[in-house]
Order: sequence, then C-alpha cells, then structure tokens
Amino acid sequence: MRPPFDRIDPSGPETPVIVEVPHAGLDIPAAFLEPLVAPARAIARDADLYVDRLYADAPIEGATLLVARTSRYAIDVNRGEGDVDADVVEGGRADIRVHHGLVWRTTSDGDVALSRRLTRDELEERLDLVWRPYHQELGSLVESKLARFGIALILAAHSMPSIERGASPAGREGRESPPQRADVVPGTRGRRSAAGRFIDATEACATAHGWSVRHDDPYAGGFTTQHYGRPADRVHVLQVELSRRLYLNETTLRPLATFGAVREWCRGLVARLSGLALQDREQELHPGRTRG
Repeated sequence: MRPPFDRIDPSGPETPVIVEVPHAGLDIPAAFLEPLVAPARAIARDADLYVDRLYADAPIEGATLLVARTSRYAIDVNRGEGDVDADVVEGGRADIRVHHGLVWRTTSDGDVALSRRLTRDELEERLDLVWRPYHQELGSLVESKLARFGIALILAAHSMPSIERGASPAGREGRESPPQRADVVPGTRGRRSAAGRFIDATEACATAHGWSVRHDDPYAGGFTTQHYGRPADRVHVLQVELSRRLYLNETTLRPLATFGAVREWCRGLVARLSGLALQDREQELHPGRTRG
C-alpha cells in the first residue's frame, strides 16, 4: 500500500506554514471495501473535492502541503482515535453515538454506510495503515517548523456544502429557500486554537474579496484544530471552510469557471499567513521592532 498522504515541500523560501488537506482523498484500500455500502455519490459528495488543487500553489509561497489520499469513509484523519461508538466497532464506546466519527456509520444524506460493525482488529488496521502515519507526518512537520522558526501555523483546508445537507430547496408552493452558509468559515474553537492576528487576517482576506464570513458556524474545528492548536506554545491552527458554491457545481461535482480565481485566493491567503508568521519570527529575533 502506498503512503496514505502526499507531502509537497516548499518550492519557494520556506515559511512556518503547513497546509493540511485531510478530506480531499477518494482512495479506499481493497481491504476496507467489504463492509462499505455507502453509494459512490456519497463518497464523492462527502469528500472535499479539489481542495488539494485549490491549495496547490501553497509550496510556491513557502508552505509545506500535506494531502490525505484515503477517503474519510475508510477512516477520517480529522477525528480522534477514540471517536467511535459501539455501533461502528465491536467493543466501542457505549456512552457516545457518533454518525460521523473516526469511521462513518451513515452518509451525510442519512444512508447506511456500513453493512456491519468492524472488529477491533479491523479498526486497528485502519489506524496503523492510514491514521497514525498521517498524524506522525503532521506532528513531525509541526516539530520541524518549531525547531526552525520558533512558530508553526497549520492551515487546515476544507470545503463545505453551501447549504446544510438534507435541506430542501424552495418548492413551487412558495416555501422559503434554506439559508445558505457563509462563503468562508474560519474554525478556531472560539478563537482558542490560533492567535487573533491570524484569525483576523483570514477574515480580512475573505471580506476583501467580497465574501461573507461566519466564525465557527457550522464548523468550529475538528481533531487537528483541537489536538495541535496550542497558541501558548506557538503552534496555531486555523480550519478554513470554503463554500463549494464558490468553485464547484454541487450537482455535477465539476469545477466552475471561477475555480482559478478561488485558487488564487487560496494562494493569497497562504502568502498572508506566511508573512504574519515570519513577522512573529522577526519579532522574536528583534524584540524592538513593531509588528506590521
């Protein structure tokens, strides 16, 4: 089995930024297919399609790009190892009920995703082959950035449906249309996973582009944000959700003509965050200088 991720190192001068894309992958190893009954449309619709391509220019701006290639229907690398219930894995936790945990029990449309519970050995296999190597790599990158720059910043890159899945569009009877989500949702667990200057810069990049912003709603951040975000230790994590309507036809799942412009925005965001993180480094080396 090939590594469950692609790592692309900086092609421009390196910065403290890591762009991680945990949900763009569609790979499902053959050993994990037998209990899977989720329809193909769900596997595609529940992936963050093309987000790896949106951030493909991040290495030019000095960031390290880490892309998970395994589908979240095999195992979700943005969930904790214990985020699994007894309906998903034999011997799992009986005190929680998680539809979209470490291994998904249902699709976002509410369809059954598994024909049976996994054994504990099957879960351990998925952890050993996918989840643990991914987080070993991400953790190693964080330590490397800290050692070199004294600061690390993870941009956790995601996308989201433009309306809540399951919400019905307006019918001919005059029913109201379901509310659309914001264009950009920075998830920082109530501004606890990153310093305010990084959060505010992300919002400013979006509003300058004419996009709407809503913090932590509907996504405040997953495992990466919670586990790695330690601003007091100079490790900052921003989860950035982009509404798929900005770049994707959500019915055909094909990129829109706006894809290139959104990709340029993503590159600009990486450049802005990289600049701020490097300013932090300069401030540490030269405390008398004023941060821009």
